[in-house]
Amino acid sequence: MSNRVLQVLLEPPPADDLFMAMTEEDARAFWVTAPGRGEIRGEILRVPKPGEVTVHTLYSGISRGTEALVFSGRVPPGEYKRMRAPFQQGDFPAPVKYGYANVGTVAQGPSDLVGRVIFCLYPHQTRYIVPADSVHVLPEGLPPGRAVLAANLQTAVNGLWDAEPKVGDRICVIGAGTVGCLVAWLAARIAGCSVELVDVDPAKAETAAKLGVRFRSPPDAQRDADLVVHASGNPDGLSTALEIAGFEATIVELSWFGDRRAALMLGESFHSRRLTLKSSQVGTIAAAQRGRWSGERQMALVFDLLGAPELDALITGQGGFDDLPLILEQLTAEPGGTLCHRIVYA
Repeated sequence: MSNRVLQVLLEPPPADDLFMAMTEEDARAFWVTAPGRGEIRGEILRVPKPGEVTVHTLYSGISRGTEALVFSGRVPPGEYKRMRAPFQQGDFPAPVKYGYANVGTVAQGPSDLVGRVIFCLYPHQTRYIVPADSVHVLPEGLPPGRAVLAANLQTAVNGLWDAEPKVGDRICVIGAGTVGCLVAWLAARIAGCSVELVDVDPAKAETAAKLGVRFRSPPDAQRDADLVVHASGNPDGLSTALEIAGFEATIVELSWFGDRRAALMLGESFHSRRLTLKSSQVGTIAAAQRGRWSGERQMALVFDLLGAPELDALITGQGGFDDLPLILEQLTAEPGGTLCHRIVYA
């Protein structure tokens, strides 16, 4: 072997080549590529900077109502900016990488986080890099697979804060989707409250029973409710809310209709019963709590509440990451059935 050959074998690779070999790592992410279509795309991860973490995803959850609207291209142009997820890439309507219920393990980063299981408001992706302060460490004993409900439960907590229920209230929750079920479950734990979960799908009665909540179809819902929370995503459900609300009752709107219009009868007894129609949105902490609660404190409460094993009843579907395009297509086409659909990463 010549000295020149030996020198080439012993010399390190050029700095640029070494940097690429040490920093590039394959990742895969789900993208909505056009209204009603999605695909898995490859990505390259850079080296995490100081104060950042690399997360290997274990599970993600499909927030069915919002993600179906995004998948269908039904985000109104006026809401493009406000509807952006924390780590969204791309722009509405497409192509866009969207989602906010990700549970994973920290593979790189500060020593106190490496190896910890975390929740992050990140889209569906196998591996990703985010600032360390954007991940929330799961408490010991909380099953990671249940933690995909964290974003929905945060919405439910904030919605009840906006609703301001009182001890002994007659409370009606319309819409037995994931958020509606969680609101009813929380409200039923307030002393003296009579809570009904109302939905047009009688099959939801089984889930309500597992949560310890009384179930009713719309015609059988209790009238003169002190508080009504609407979470069905259907204008007909909001009309039912107006019908069953009692005198000077509050109706809290937790649904998001996207580009759909909701026609309401406000000319009958809406004014004479002095009803209040109030919106709620999780992006801002409810006004009643805002002065004392941070997002971190709110998430700590969510994790504590997620310790309840009965909440596993809300995870009614599961599939692999590679099947995400087909799964979202099916969930968007089917109006009922699945509550939270959990995605498992190999």
